[in-house]
Amino acid sequence: MTNDTARADGELAAIGERWQLRFSRALPHPPEKVWRAITEPEHLAAWFPHRIVGERVAGAPLRFESHDDPSEAFDGEMLRFEPPKLVEFMWGEDVIRIELEPDGAHTVLTLLDTFSELGKASRDGAGWHECLDRLGVDLAGDDLDSCNGTWAAVNPLYVEKFGPEASTVRPPEGHPVLDD
Repeated sequence: MTNDTARADGELAAIGERWQLRFSRALPHPPEKVWRAITEPEHLAAWFPHRIVGERVAGAPLRFESHDDPSEAFDGEMLRFEPPKLVEFMWGEDVIRIELEPDGAHTVLTLLDTFSELGKASRDGAGWHECLDRLGVDLAGDDLDSCNGTWAAVNPLYVEKFGPEASTVRPPEGHPVLDD
């Protein structure tokens, strides 16, 4: 897998009164390896934006802690946990669903983020894009520094793709603001 900042590969769709970002990535790794990367804490640290504290079982309460500042924690809940193919949880008010589909010796990963506020779609689309790039780089055993700057490179692409109404929520601290 290569760092794909050349295009905004996430899709945005209305789902009832909510919105959903969808990413699908073909990973040249077996499903078991990808499953470990998306569920085990030592692997999640490489690509997921928070440390996930809690039991990996449907119905379990979860706590999401910032890697940099534990005081920025928030709660969630494990909705579904079906090894080695599906994990779904409440991440604050978002529902995150990650599905794995075997493709020969490889895996197709689909990440869905369902949320209420359209204005954050571009910002979060760029964020998930970077996270999935980091996941691919980590799975390959390559240097995660190659992903530095991904968010800044792809955010303008998501702003253009999703439109101004999907770009009203400001970027996270430390990321460039495009309209200043």
